[in-house]
Amino acid sequence: MSEDHCASDTDGPAGESGADPSGLGGPPYAECVLCREPTEYPESHKGITLCPVCAWQEAQRTACSG
Repeated sequence: MSEDHCASDTDGPAGESGADPSGLGGPPYAECVLCREPTEYPESHKGITLCPVCAWQEAQRTACSG
């Protein structure tokens, strides 16, 4: 039996290693309005889009604003 099936496939299927710079795959994702990192929302999402880090920081600011 051949050992070729155990070769390293860390890059994924051919052609996908650099297709999406965000590394998320799927449809194009909207940029965060604060840091311009990709969010989990599609570009068609309406309203303010925040990445998980900025959303968490914004929640901390509003929670402590009294």
